[in-house]
Amino acid sequence: MSVQDEFSFINSITPKKYKQPHLVAGVGDDAALYSGNNDVEEIVCMDTMIEEVHFNRQTMKPFHIGYKALASNISDIAAMGGVPNFYLVSIAIPKHWPDTGLLEIYKGMEALADRYQMDLIGGDTVSSKHSLVITVTVIGRVLKGRHLLRKNAKANDIVFATGSLGDSMAGLELLLKSGVDFNFSKDEQALITRHQLPEPRVEIGQILAKFPRVALNDVSDGIASELNEIASASDVTIVIEAEKLPKSSQITSFSEDQQLHWMLNGGEDYELVGTVSEEDWIEIKKECEQKNYSITKIGYVTNGPAKVLIKQGDQMNLLQMLGFNHFK
Repeated sequence: MSVQDEFSFINSITPKKYKQPHLVAGVGDDAALYSGNNDVEEIVCMDTMIEEVHFNRQTMKPFHIGYKALASNISDIAAMGGVPNFYLVSIAIPKHWPDTGLLEIYKGMEALADRYQMDLIGGDTVSSKHSLVITVTVIGRVLKGRHLLRKNAKANDIVFATGSLGDSMAGLELLLKSGVDFNFSKDEQALITRHQLPEPRVEIGQILAKFPRVALNDVSDGIASELNEIASASDVTIVIEAEKLPKSSQITSFSEDQQLHWMLNGGEDYELVGTVSEEDWIEIKKECEQKNYSITKIGYVTNGPAKVLIKQGDQMNLLQMLGFNHFK
């Protein structure tokens, strides 16, 4: 391990003060302690990022790696309608990683954690023979009975997506072609930022959690994958319309086929996609517009077998799960 002393490294990343009032004990004991609350449900999620699988230093600087490792988990909390409170980090460090780079990873996490008043409360630090491996666990809360699940979709619901789709994969394409230190244009840099510093949609998740029945997923593997998961969990058919998919002006410099492929299958946009009743959609759209949050109707739900269809002009085709899969 390039870290000269494990305990001094842990001391260097230990928070000097905590933000969450229901934390009893953080880093320093064998486990962290936080107090419960009868009015909320606790949410726990965990993601692992592996060097040369999820990131490399051609496309991500250490700060971006840390930021994104935490962002992917916060996005999962947002998809449940919750608010993130705590995070834990397990990191396996190979010899080729210097201390400065490791500290930048934690600074990336801290920058995003500060925005949501999250506390780092523990983890583990070990050596690795080959790749850097980061596992982040996030603990959050949602008001009791307000959680949002994939199984909530019903016939006659509308299908929506937040923000714009495909930008992260477009940014990755640019980075793979030219490298992280290239002098990109303003539009290209906007796409790269969407890949390196994605914005979890916690605030929109909070709006959606006010409504009695919302099916929701975050866009980590592409909406084709996320919507198939909702269709399967809810046993419904979902129909989306290609021309209604929200896209940024920056992505339009690529071909139409490339744009559509990335919007459907790109992933790592960390937007939200889901379904809601037509009546509630009117209120949700109104509240999002008042707060300048982008949300777009992209389709509808019908009775039928669990599947997703995409309408392009007069054609209706089956939309398969082609997003990232570790074992294919």
